[in-house]
Amino acid sequence: MGLDSILAFVDVTYSYPDGTRALDGIDLAVSRGERVALLGPNGAGKSTLMLHANGVLRASSGEVRVAGVPISDATVREARRRVGLVFQDPDDQLFMTSVFDDVAFGPQMSGLDQHEVEHRVHEALHAVGLADLASKGSHRLSFGQKKRVALATVLSMRPDILVLDEPTSNLDPRARRQMIELMSSLDATLLVATHDMDLAWTLAERAVVLDAGRVVADGPAREVLRDAELLQEHGLEVPHAAVERS
Repeated sequence: MGLDSILAFVDVTYSYPDGTRALDGIDLAVSRGERVALLGPNGAGKSTLMLHANGVLRASSGEVRVAGVPISDATVREARRRVGLVFQDPDDQLFMTSVFDDVAFGPQMSGLDQHEVEHRVHEALHAVGLADLASKGSHRLSFGQKKRVALATVLSMRPDILVLDEPTSNLDPRARRQMIELMSSLDATLLVATHDMDLAWTLAERAVVLDAGRVVADGPAREVLRDAELLQEHGLEVPHAAVERS
């Protein structure tokens, strides 16, 4: 694994309590500044891999390293500061009475003073285009707005890498377009699990295909996403944008 890797999975295997093997010897590293799309059919292990990225789940064997440091009981707090995990369902991350409080929660729990907390909240909400909704209850937002607030809750921690699970799922066309534009505008290292092949085409410079808990392809996004035979074999389709340009 490269010395500049901010996140690395080293021979990671994980089985659920019922014995189902979800990850099977995963070797994958993400370097600073990369934008990586993680692709695969339902049940491939994408979400399980995401949950290993900052220690929500722990590998049955192998290890996950954040900035070269293996995740353990002693290091998981720092790993979660460095790895910003955005869940597929924003309601899993939003639980306070206002948007401001949701975005402030992480910085407050990190012990930052109130001035710095407020600065980070405003910075994160501006980044996702929702600064005018700071006082609104998160439960009163549209689903697309909730997705952006969930992203802001992670941005306020200033992580080294953003790990997003299906960021465009269940969005209407306008909200989907806004989310893609937002992610494209971020100056951030990204690992994005998605079924949205056009998102992968637009956003990523590298694509990794996962199936049955194994990495079956890893290469430049424009090459992987044009490989119709590979994609079809693993339940995926060539992006519309790639077809239009061929």
